[in-house]
Amino acid sequence: MSGGGLLVAGTTSDAGKSVVTAGICRWLVRQGVRVAPFKGQNMSLNSFVTHEGAEIGRAQAMQAQAARVEPTALMNPVLLKPGSDRSSQVVLMGKPVGELSARGYHGGRQRELMEPVLDCLQRLRDTYDAVICEGAGSPAEINLRRTDIVNMGIARAARFPVLVVGDIDRGGVFAQFFGTTALLAPEDQELVAGYLVNKFRGDVTLLEPGLDMLLGLTGRRTFGVLPYAHGLGIDEEDGLRVSLRGAVRESVVAPPVGEDVLRVAVCAVPLMSNFTDVDALAAEPGVVVRFVDRPEELTDADLVVVPGTRGTVRALAWLRERGLAQALVRRAAEGRPVLGICGGFQVLGERIEDDVESRAGEVEALGLLPVRVRFAPGKTLARPVGEALGEPVEGYEIHHGVAEVLGGEGFLDGCRVGAVWGTHWHGSLESDGFRRAFLREVARAAGRRFVPAPDTSFGTLREEQLDRLGDLIEEHADTDALWKLIEQGAPAGLPFVPPGAP
Repeated sequence: MSGGGLLVAGTTSDAGKSVVTAGICRWLVRQGVRVAPFKGQNMSLNSFVTHEGAEIGRAQAMQAQAARVEPTALMNPVLLKPGSDRSSQVVLMGKPVGELSARGYHGGRQRELMEPVLDCLQRLRDTYDAVICEGAGSPAEINLRRTDIVNMGIARAARFPVLVVGDIDRGGVFAQFFGTTALLAPEDQELVAGYLVNKFRGDVTLLEPGLDMLLGLTGRRTFGVLPYAHGLGIDEEDGLRVSLRGAVRESVVAPPVGEDVLRVAVCAVPLMSNFTDVDALAAEPGVVVRFVDRPEELTDADLVVVPGTRGTVRALAWLRERGLAQALVRRAAEGRPVLGICGGFQVLGERIEDDVESRAGEVEALGLLPVRVRFAPGKTLARPVGEALGEPVEGYEIHHGVAEVLGGEGFLDGCRVGAVWGTHWHGSLESDGFRRAFLREVARAAGRRFVPAPDTSFGTLREEQLDRLGDLIEEHADTDALWKLIEQGAPAGLPFVPPGAP
């Protein structure tokens, strides 16, 4: 018998679908339920490599951790990785299968993917007691309904009930709930079981009259009101958010000053990917992380990180246009720390030959590391394990660029020259011992008295955050009603809500 399930949809992008899905997974697994996350189609530049060598969205990998299961390609069969405003790389079952424009994808290819997507969902249902699906954007994107494989298309095919999440902190949540429901076809509406309010601040009793009116207008109840919780750190699909310490660092934020504080500036390159790499730095007491886009913002940084990007050549041009390239060259000449990760590593090399991603041919890079990079049609997807600075390190690789290292000291299959480091390994800073050793090197080169805390465990902090998500669901949602939805589906007889009904 197949397991039950639920689709967590949202009134908008970033309404809290990922958080709620992870929270429900963590709540269920603490009740002894075997649960798995699922997202039929994800669009994100933040991805992860499973042990099977498949690339999936980092949000689904995080949700799998919340469910205490190993992430697999079944949990995110289709991943779209934007390469420009109009095209994306299509990753199917963890492997790239081509580059498509938005028109080409929605014009035909997307419908072809419904069968493998539903097959993955069924395989999860055959294995787990429950599957918690995350939607994308809004199910009321009626222009895309015909080819939908992630929102109501999944719900209708699997006969899953739908819980619609709305971010009340943005305002207009009642209109969003009503409008989302009213725009759906009757066959889709009958699966919308109700709503979940996210990010509420204040006295919930003041909200209750509105919830009662919403019930009267739509015939659908609200399953909970989640309070605004500061510092909820999870792997984001997009946005610049440093998660575990809960701080959003924008380019206008000035870092604190002090010899025992280490200041990290992350270049906010175009098509930035896997910026979650710096989460582990932000988790360290005394380390301040901010994203920057101006050369003057590098002046007082103790470490500059050039992160991964889906457009290496484009990022290189952007660094030059902004004056950041010259600032990086000056830093290297002065012996001040710079770390390049994946695309950022490639940018720091001598030369890039790209006939795959940008098709720009041969391009001169910044020349800070003795590395030449050639883009290959095939993508490297790996989970390397190694040692650096006397400490064990684990990471993951996602790149088309093949690096030829011509000198310098070895560093995580990349190299180091003085205070400039480069590697293709994402996630290496999550290895606690290595991170502390690396920060000691940075502090020494920067002339800071900063000493890493001896007991910061990134894994423990991540588990604590996932437990906080589970607590939000357990304490502020009607969990008995949620479990009934998962087991039995949407209640029968839910009324049709025509547009303009009020």
